[in-house]
Amino acid sequence: MRFLLDLLVRLLKGLLLLLVFLTPVLGVWLASSLVAYTNGPTWLAACSGVLLFPLLPIAWDLWGSKRRQQKPPMLTWGDRVILRTLLLNLIFLTCLLALRPQTSFLALSTRGDWMLEGRQGPQIAWVRRSLFQLANELEWLYLAVHQNPYKQYADTSTVRPTPQPTVPPSAPPTPHSKPSPQAQPQPQPVPTNPATQPATLWATNAAIHPAVANMPASVETSLAAVAQYLAQQEHDPFLRVKALHDYVADRIAYDAPAFFGQAPRPPQDAETVFRTRKAVCAGYAKLLEALGQAIGEEIVYVVGDSRSQSSDLNGGSHAWNAAKIAGNWYLIDATWDSGSVNGSSFTKQYGTSYLFPPPEVMVVSHFPDDAAWQFLPQPLSRGDFFRQPMLRPGFFAQGLKLLSPTRSQTDVQGNAVIQLENPRQRWLMASYGAKGSQQTAPCAGQTSQGTQLACPLPSTGTYEVQLFTGDQQYGQYEYVGQLEFNKA
Repeated sequence: MRFLLDLLVRLLKGLLLLLVFLTPVLGVWLASSLVAYTNGPTWLAACSGVLLFPLLPIAWDLWGSKRRQQKPPMLTWGDRVILRTLLLNLIFLTCLLALRPQTSFLALSTRGDWMLEGRQGPQIAWVRRSLFQLANELEWLYLAVHQNPYKQYADTSTVRPTPQPTVPPSAPPTPHSKPSPQAQPQPQPVPTNPATQPATLWATNAAIHPAVANMPASVETSLAAVAQYLAQQEHDPFLRVKALHDYVADRIAYDAPAFFGQAPRPPQDAETVFRTRKAVCAGYAKLLEALGQAIGEEIVYVVGDSRSQSSDLNGGSHAWNAAKIAGNWYLIDATWDSGSVNGSSFTKQYGTSYLFPPPEVMVVSHFPDDAAWQFLPQPLSRGDFFRQPMLRPGFFAQGLKLLSPTRSQTDVQGNAVIQLENPRQRWLMASYGAKGSQQTAPCAGQTSQGTQLACPLPSTGTYEVQLFTGDQQYGQYEYVGQLEFNKA
């Protein structure tokens, strides 16, 4: 019996020692990841680790030495230091997670492997994978404070069909709430071959469907009348859904003042949006869903997170659609195809970048709450989503493939260098600027048809490098993505 009791005591002491060892490690990992995420000084994280283990616990014990002189201590010096180390580090961890829960998850998910930067090999890959798996266990912190206001418009009264992974035919082999206004290519005619439409509409700036462009004003008396008119005008199933998408993207203006809290946000139900011609993303998605239901098209409302040029490392709440056409599922975001927001003003600019994009392209910028709506054989985790470089559909549509860096945020000592595949020899251009600044400067070489872009970052800090492509060296260039670099 005494042997078992002694074994239990040793076991408990071993667990306590393990906790004492792990809590400072976890605290330093979290603090250093937050520092890397914000490009802060690494000495700050190192100092916190030294203070918490062992300086502060020892100083605490020395401070209490006078009281122990008057009363015999119940614990040994080692036991006291162990318990105080555990208590201080638990307080430190709890305070960090409580004060910055969402940022803590994002920092660990995107920069939790900062100490492995530039290192490769099977063992390094295993450690990196383990660190990110541990970070994924803290996703509940993110979800606890990140409430999606657009969930309230989801239809919970009906059972949604189980999405099956489908990839549109002829899609590029590899693979973005509102994008910033950028120059766009001139619109091209709508493809006429139904077999290639799902794969090409997102990759070309197709024109607005003629039935939408030429719709008589007398038709727009009700939501049902519009849907019936479009169904009568277009019999091809893909082009019919495109016509519904085009109507929503063309007729509805993004309610930027309501989104930014400068005006009350009106209801986002389909009837209100149809009547007011204004909405945020939920209203766009609900109107498209209702138009589809009016003519028997299976278009559903999807909610989740999205990220754009201005929110590549944290994202925000969003809503979009999925449509079942000819037995397969396709993704649609009429909001992002309607134009862009600059400050609190909306600029109308119709597009088709988010009309039937391949799942690998859509998941770069759209992360549904239900992973089934990713339509991927192996769904991405939320950490995987935020670790991706912020690239738009136009990047993939032009045959480009990013080789390095493969992360949304990268540490560099010198220049920011981007390596990619450019099989179509597209003209490339890049510019850089300090994060949060409106001032940018062109990268070295101005334009190139090569596979490498280099940007001479002038000093320490966080920089955003924006990528552009064009058909000709001197002409119109399209914004296709950005990467973030921390220069130490």
